[in-house]
Amino acid sequence: MPEQVNSTRTSPATDFSIALLSEFVRLGVRDLVLCPGARSQALALAAAELERADSIRLHVRTDERSAGFLSVGLTLETGLPTLIVVTSGTAVANLHPAVLEAHHAGVPMILLTADRPAELRGIRSNQTTVQSGLFGVATRMCLDVPAPVGEPDEAGIAVALARQAMDAATGVLSTAPGPAQLNLAFREPLSAALPADSTWVAPTPGVGPAPAASTDGPTMLLAPGPRTVVIAGDGAGPAAEELAHAGGWPLLAEVCSGARFGPNLIVHYRELLGASDLGGEIERVIVFGHPTLSREIPALIARAGVETIVVAPTGLEWYNPSLAARAFTRSIGADAASTLAARTPAGREWLGRWVMTSRSLAEAAADEGRAPIDKRGITRAELAVLRAPLTRKLLVDAVWRASWPHDRLVLGASRLIREADKRVPGKKITVLANRGLAGIDGTIATALGVALASQAEPAPRSVGVTRVLLGDLTFLHDVGSLLLAPEEPEPRLQIIVGVDGGGSIFDGLEVAATAPAQAMDRVLYTPRSVDLKALAAAYGWDYEMAATRSDLERALTGAPTRPSILEVPLVR
Repeated sequence: MPEQVNSTRTSPATDFSIALLSEFVRLGVRDLVLCPGARSQALALAAAELERADSIRLHVRTDERSAGFLSVGLTLETGLPTLIVVTSGTAVANLHPAVLEAHHAGVPMILLTADRPAELRGIRSNQTTVQSGLFGVATRMCLDVPAPVGEPDEAGIAVALARQAMDAATGVLSTAPGPAQLNLAFREPLSAALPADSTWVAPTPGVGPAPAASTDGPTMLLAPGPRTVVIAGDGAGPAAEELAHAGGWPLLAEVCSGARFGPNLIVHYRELLGASDLGGEIERVIVFGHPTLSREIPALIARAGVETIVVAPTGLEWYNPSLAARAFTRSIGADAASTLAARTPAGREWLGRWVMTSRSLAEAAADEGRAPIDKRGITRAELAVLRAPLTRKLLVDAVWRASWPHDRLVLGASRLIREADKRVPGKKITVLANRGLAGIDGTIATALGVALASQAEPAPRSVGVTRVLLGDLTFLHDVGSLLLAPEEPEPRLQIIVGVDGGGSIFDGLEVAATAPAQAMDRVLYTPRSVDLKALAAAYGWDYEMAATRSDLERALTGAPTRPSILEVPLVR
């Protein structure tokens, strides 16, 4: 029988939980993701009371895997650590994929994992395993906290633990933000009635932790001379575009880099690196973020005679494929001579060749399915285009055109993100993706977190819509995240599912040319036939299908007012 709330006696678990969560609120935490469980009930009940007082935004989920990636999405949008509360046993283990993603992507996250006290460990007590250290090197800090017993100083201990966890998660105690774990043992009684004194319920909210400043040396200044390109991978941010503009260098920015905009952007960088003379002339490469979407970038860095400088304001690991990079820095800039050289004819010539060649490639690719519609009517050829089956190119183009700066676009680890990276033009919009480990895990949950945080009241950071573009297998992998809590706000989220029979990303790998067709289908493509309309109805989501270009344009024109799924059958 589940343990009941203790309404007559005090509970050290409750007192400790109140002190801990109240301090997190004072430190600036705004979001708490909770999964139900008996051992964690004191934390859960304190969180519910904080929500009632508008001191925290509470998100309740039944699946810890979804909860973990929901936390990732919330933090990607807010920049603040999110608390995750789970009970003991497999509940903790189910957080592991999200913890690894947060670790590699540098996303601050604080895990409050409830546990049995010391006397119940190692004796096969129910729902008990070794939780402290479970995530290994993926946590910036892991503390195994003994069960409170009601001593007067325990509230002070809770406050100190909250501050230590915040410092660890935000990178104050290390060189990178990431997950921190407080493994909290609790004895029975696992909870009691909350104190009648409500002064703890609405602690003064903090403004959130300031980003950890780098102390790893001065800014590296780049001199003119070598033919240079700036590469922006996932999480690079606008600093990459700023450097490229200052130095007059081509900018090769992935679609989820946060730097895919500006006059120096080279959209068709893959073709220019792989099959043009320009790629062979590169002498120096400046890398921001974590490039993951092409093979051409690692091949360039590994090439003899190319000087590679890796820039990372924070991080425990340096991006260094093939171990070819020789210089690493936390901060970089173009020196005065480079800035002046960028304005000279010679400086403009290098950038101009890249821009014009990329523009020519874009114009050559623009005619696919883009016949103009005459205001006086539509020709048969144009009507045929509107009614033709959809391709990945048409899908990513349409979604990109429909997205604006006040929107959010989340891209799943499907073939579609690579298609977008190959072709979409520069646009200063927020594009997010789980590229820390580049897995298909948790894409829907991450998008939900982004949507909820960006649309939060009373002072929303954005009034737009969040769209997530992903393939059918990536969608099905996280289908459990469609289950929303009935008493929580419904996000304006549109899930766009490109259905092509699954696993088409393997079409571009060498294995497609060597493996038997039946084996490819069975163990790599792994197609699944699922009625997405019925699935949407089961979870209470709106549903629409777009089988043609005109259907797609119509579905993307009106922003959804509640959670919706748009199914898009694609030509294989």
